Parts: sequence; C-alpha cells; structure tokens
Amino acid sequence: MSAYADLVGLAERAATLTTIRGVGRPASWAVGADEATYRNAAVLMLFGALDNVPAISNKPLVSADLDVLLIERAATLNDHPGQVAFPGGGVDATDDSILAAALREAEEETGLDPSGVEILGTLPEVPLVVSNFMVTPVVGWWARQSPVDVVDFGESAQVFRVPVRDLLDPENRFTAVLKRGRQTYRGPAFAVNGLVVWGFTAGILNYVFQELGWSVPWDEQREIPAPI
Repeated sequence: MSAYADLVGLAERAATLTTIRGVGRPASWAVGADEATYRNAAVLMLFGALDNVPAISNKPLVSADLDVLLIERAATLNDHPGQVAFPGGGVDATDDSILAAALREAEEETGLDPSGVEILGTLPEVPLVVSNFMVTPVVGWWARQSPVDVVDFGESAQVFRVPVRDLLDPENRFTAVLKRGRQTYRGPAFAVNGLVVWGFTAGILNYVFQELGWSVPWDEQREIPAPI
C-alpha cells in the first residue's frame, strides 16, 4: 500500500476510537487540571510526497520523499517555547469547525494554501494538560503543494518539512527524560533537523507510526534530557 492509502486507513480506524494510547503524560501530571475548563485546539498533521529534499537516512523504511510539516515555536512564547510542534492552536469562535481551525492556524503559521490540503480525518482528542488544551490532531495530505515559511517570527522560529524516513530511523530515536521534583516523565523523542522532537508532538508521531505499521525497533534505553 502507499503512504496515502495507509493514512486514509488510519483516519478511518480512528473514527471508531474515543481515545488513543500512549500519548501525553502520566495521569499524575494532571494535578491541577480541570477538564471542564479545557480549551479546544487543533493541530494539522500534514503529510506529503512533494518536497524536493529527500531523506538523509538510506534505510528503506518509507519512501525517501515522504515528509510531514513541523514548526519550531518561538523561544519567546509563553506556552511550549522553542519546542517542535505541528502547526495548530486554539479553536476560535469564528471557526466553523475543528478542521477549519487546524487549517486556519496552519495558514497563519506557515503560509500554506489551505485549498491544497486534503483532510483525511481526525484522531481522537488528546489533553495537553500543561497548557489546558484538549487537542484534536487533524490528518491531512498535500493534494497541491504550496510554499511554506515562517509568517510571524513572534510565533515560529522556523517551518520545515521533515522526511518521515529520518523520523523512523532508529539512529534518530531516543527516550526524552524530564524530571519535576519527585516525578519523572519519559517519552519518545526524535532527533532531526538539528532539533529534538519530544513531548506531545513526539507522542502523536509515535502513536501514528505504530498504528500505520511503519515503526521499526529502536533502543528505548537510549535516553536524553528533554530540551526544556
């Protein structure tokens, strides 16, 4: 099957789920969070095979030109400064839907043309406790490519399309470790493009890759400090 067909199948299966496994922090980290006050948010997981920059990895894990769109958040932001993330943000009252919010935020952050994005479906919403968001990951495909770049450096430090093969390469996979007092968070991480993808974004990617059957074994004992 093609990557596109795999993603369509994932979206179809996700429509029958109410939760997704292995994403987010342990329940003990939710202290102080009130689900009744969560704000709805959406992120766009945009895959495509149109980029002219192939993967660095030579391992035949997926097509070398398959990529996913990510941003590096500005270091001056209050929420998740400097972290690598999917384009996205809070749902506004003017948004017609979660899907519309994901596309609007992606356009505002990366300059992409929303008309060139084919929405394949959504994953079940995931709580992002630290910023009190309930996030819906929206799965998309580049139907018609458009240029992307930083629109507002107050919001994003860089915008880039990461080859999925590089994310899957076991040499680029780690376990990120974050300690807060007596609590320790361990979660999947990816080292690509000179950056470390960890936390919520890495959890979503890890889940998607496992569900698609794209993941290959990697050394989960290789730990790095969470870049925070």
